[in-house]
Amino acid sequence: MMRSLFSGISGLRVHQTKMDVIGNNISNVNTVGFRASSVNFTDVFYQTTQNASGPNANTGAAGTNAMQIGLGANVAAITVDLSGSGSVQRTDRGMDVMIQGDAFFIVRSNGNTYFTKSGLLDVDAAGTLMCHTNGASVLGWRVDENGEIRKDTVDTLNLMGPENKYSTPNPTTAVTMVGNVDNKDSQVAPDAKGYPMDVNFFDNLGQSYTAKMKLVKTSAENDNIFSITITDVQGPDGKSILRQKGDDGKWEPVEGGPSINFGGTELGPDNYEVDPDTGEVTITGIDAWPQLTFDANTGLFQSVGDAGAGGGGAGGADGEAKPGILNLTLSNDGLTKSFPANGVDINYGKLTMYASDGRCSVKPVRGDADDGNAGAGNAAGSLDGFSVQPDGKIYGVYTNGDKKLLGQIAVATFANPSGLESVGNSMYASTLNSGDFDGVGVDVSEVGKLAVGALEMSDVDMATEFTNMITTQRGFQANSRIITTSDSMLEELVNLKR
Repeated sequence: MMRSLFSGISGLRVHQTKMDVIGNNISNVNTVGFRASSVNFTDVFYQTTQNASGPNANTGAAGTNAMQIGLGANVAAITVDLSGSGSVQRTDRGMDVMIQGDAFFIVRSNGNTYFTKSGLLDVDAAGTLMCHTNGASVLGWRVDENGEIRKDTVDTLNLMGPENKYSTPNPTTAVTMVGNVDNKDSQVAPDAKGYPMDVNFFDNLGQSYTAKMKLVKTSAENDNIFSITITDVQGPDGKSILRQKGDDGKWEPVEGGPSINFGGTELGPDNYEVDPDTGEVTITGIDAWPQLTFDANTGLFQSVGDAGAGGGGAGGADGEAKPGILNLTLSNDGLTKSFPANGVDINYGKLTMYASDGRCSVKPVRGDADDGNAGAGNAAGSLDGFSVQPDGKIYGVYTNGDKKLLGQIAVATFANPSGLESVGNSMYASTLNSGDFDGVGVDVSEVGKLAVGALEMSDVDMATEFTNMITTQRGFQANSRIITTSDSMLEELVNLKR
């Protein structure tokens, strides 16, 4: 009876342990990245009251089995299945990510490396990628000086470091003019002011300039030949770079001002005048401007050239057709340093001359339309947000529309994920039975991908947990009956002599 008492006590203990695990599972039913644990029991020591014996051929006695009395139960293991992916909860938040594969995020807390299933990511005050669930820094691979991912070792990702806060400006090297020139538009008449075709571009510092241009017919007799004239160039402040105010408050040309080369036509400081009162710039002394020629029958662009080349741009000195590109270059001591060294190539070859309603419709588009708008250029930009890709790469999104690779989230895999040791806050530590972490990590594309805008939630099954709770309660109740029944039997034994 004393053995049954202690067996009952051991049964109470193991069922209490199982109830503790069930309670922890249910309490974490909505914890991000949580995995439920399960408890397994095993029998323990046995007292052998009679050893086993084999059959005796001489005496004819049969063999007997050993007689053993068990001494209760013990907890064999508390296991958790950390392999694979759990249930998905959609959040539509750009910094929430879930690993769709058998891997873990790598985090660092208090100088130690841990692993987690929680992808509730954000950036802390120092600009470092971190996990909100546990406040640990998320580790990954950094970008080298060439803008490539360096996968030699994992480290913290400082997404808002000084080198990432701004996007480098790029100069505009190409502009494409698209649209239709209508020779019946009154603005393009030889004696009219001309149809405006302003071209905007960026210099090496990301500053915006605008070349003010106009389109007019070269003569009333030729409806398919047009001159392109530059009337002014405006700087980043929207004011002409060809004029300035003198000491007397009157407008005057900039002394030693910029020189303009447009399609081979030179425009120097001696070629423009400035109205002292209004500041209006007037170009003078230019005999011929670059000209566009369209096929009068098809309305398609034909050639670009100058007035002295084959009669209004039909070809060069050798009569060969020129491409539809005119180069614009600005130069003086100040502009030479910031303006694109080879100028801006303006492509007019996309224009057509389809008569319609008597109105021209021409639009400049920065970049080379035949090369994916390469050379469009951009102003300097400041970091405006982040974009996480399914392969773990993180891009900075800047106010100028630019994107820059800032790093890549690395993941860790283990031969025995269930061998990891839980340290709380949805973090796990490697053990001898899980396998070591090599300090380098794995590209998530090798095991799956990241689901952006989603989180891996708890895998706790409430139906299973409540069923386990019922069986555990009954097991605990049955073991308590062992103790009360054994006590009653002891009481009867004590009361044999009254």
